Amino acid sequence: MSLEQSLEKQGNFLFKYRGQFPIVLFLLSIPFIYLNSLESSSDNLILFYNLIALFLSTLGFLIRFYTIGTTPKNTSGRNTDKQIAETLNTTGIYSLIRHPLYLGNYLIWIGICFFTYNLYFVLLVSLLFWLYYERIIYAEERFLELKFHDSFVLWSKSVSAFFPTTFSCYKKTSIKFSVISVLRREYSSVLSAVVAFLYVDILRNFFDLHEFHISANVFVISSFLIFLVLILRTLKHNTSLLKEEGRS
Repeated sequence: MSLEQSLEKQGNFLFKYRGQFPIVLFLLSIPFIYLNSLESSSDNLILFYNLIALFLSTLGFLIRFYTIGTTPKNTSGRNTDKQIAETLNTTGIYSLIRHPLYLGNYLIWIGICFFTYNLYFVLLVSLLFWLYYERIIYAEERFLELKFHDSFVLWSKSVSAFFPTTFSCYKKTSIKFSVISVLRREYSSVLSAVVAFLYVDILRNFFDLHEFHISANVFVISSFLIFLVLILRTLKHNTSLLKEEGRS
């Protein structure tokens, strides 16, 4: 098997199980949280880490929300069995970067990593994310190249893969932003992030205070978001309020 075939095979496998990546991060975070005592951290440093964590995760969600809200049916989906793309997205945020959802994921999870107050964990997760998603991106782009041929090649040559290098090449999308699409499709991502922040907070408090405890601010924000998620899930599965034509 050639190196290209091996990378594609690995990418398709990791693509299928990419939803389990957070579980790996949960397990890896335990020693980093344990070794990083709050007693040795100043209040200003803790505030700095909290603000960075909130900013990065919020930015990641905004990128995901805009991407989900401006893409047509059967693109930018949560499919796991195989790659799906009925059309090639090249406008909107896809005129700036080729993989905006993965960038959003990275920012969300790096924000959570900053919440551990351990820079070594941030660096480790960044490295693991790069190794993990590099293969997924390779397999995904191989699929798109075989399906869309020259259209994909021309687009990929002019647009960076992960981080935007310029904003002057932005092309307005013809698809109207849909708040309903975001509410229907992204509540599970929000719930995953809430669980992750709660996990870090409870684990850190357990190591430092030797008891299971949730910080007041974390409890209030998490409770509100979980309540909102439950409402959206109920509306999605029991009503037609969040249904749309031409959207996944």
